[in-house]
Amino acid sequence: MTDSTALPSAFAEIAEDFHALSGRDRLQLLLDFSNDLPALPARYADHPELLEPVPECQSPIFLITEVEGTGREATARLFFSAPAEAPTTRGFASILAEALDGRTVGEVLDTPESVTGALGLAEVVSPLRLNGMAGMLARIKRQLAVKSAA
Repeated sequence: MTDSTALPSAFAEIAEDFHALSGRDRLQLLLDFSNDLPALPARYADHPELLEPVPECQSPIFLITEVEGTGREATARLFFSAPAEAPTTRGFASILAEALDGRTVGEVLDTPESVTGALGLAEVVSPLRLNGMAGMLARIKRQLAVKSAA
């Protein structure tokens, strides 16, 4: 079991869900998350050049953030584009979207990089795949810091 007290509440709930399962079932839950990745809004689907690639991921994934307001109290919005043929990558993006979209910029910026390991997926996916999720989080945080001037 992970120490979920150090995690943001949404990540703690997701981590608890993963830790309640065996390895094979954890992988299935990750794949279930991949089906829940929100569709990219038309303003980005029609202009994919606006999205930032995440080269740390083994599969092609692109993301962009929006900030509603200014500073650390602004609301963070997250958008991802990942192909259906990359369910692991889509699953990681979906977890980040569920846990961080709609939170304050401050909450997202304060999210520890350790959240990627806290899900208990190291036994079912490769370190390279986990590195991809960490790359997504780092890019999200960088974009939000710039856009919010936090």
